[in-house]
Amino acid sequence: MHYALLIHENYPEAYPDGETGKAWQDIFHAHIAYGGELAQAGVIVGGAGLKHYSTATTVRVTPEGRTVHDGPYAETREQLGGIYMIDVPDLDAAIAWAKKLPISKNGSIEIRPMLPPPQQG
Repeated sequence: MHYALLIHENYPEAYPDGETGKAWQDIFHAHIAYGGELAQAGVIVGGAGLKHYSTATTVRVTPEGRTVHDGPYAETREQLGGIYMIDVPDLDAAIAWAKKLPISKNGSIEIRPMLPPPQQG
């Protein structure tokens, strides 16, 4: 079963020194180690970190149409910071991996089952 581990953190509280400071560098190196652990276990399918939320662009869909906005414009201070995609037997295994995922002290990891890819044909 494929699961997405979605990393949500409170910015800028998570890394007040930005993406070049010590706090961010420490978590970056922790993610390298975590990714290596996932690879060694043979469960990593894919994933990536995301650039700072200020680089986001949002297409908002309303009954009136679609509009493009600079920024994430989320309804919360928690922002999506990255994603790991894993292939594990069940939700319990996904939870076990999520509990190991490095994250700042203000955040959460959403575990979401992934849909199978569409059939070609």
